Amino acid sequence: MVDTEQLQALALDLPEVTGAVSPEGQFGFEVGGKGLAWAYLARPAPKAKRVLVPGVVAIRCTMETKELLLEVGPERFFTDDHYRGYPAILVRLDHIEADELAGLLRQAWKIVAPKPIAKKYEV
Repeated sequence: MVDTEQLQALALDLPEVTGAVSPEGQFGFEVGGKGLAWAYLARPAPKAKRVLVPGVVAIRCTMETKELLLEVGPERFFTDDHYRGYPAILVRLDHIEADELAGLLRQAWKIVAPKPIAKKYEV
């Protein structure tokens, strides 16, 4: 089980990642201006305003990884209509261990880090 404080520590441990968790629980983390993980906002009803879903993070990944995670870990990973066809997976923080989350964040970093930044670091 991971909380947003641990999520923040894991994300900010990656090279040149910036971001924070607000007092309201909203968060986002990026490298070189590109998002790698952010708070999940869902629509409670069609056309309704999106609202923060505590305990869930969206993390960039490849579509292949997304499909695999959805298949092997439906208790930890899911998607919704907004994220269908988009290369990010929704993760339930209370169902994932810190080491697995750290691995997903590393992969997201590798996907979004601009080349000049990525060349400087072994992640």
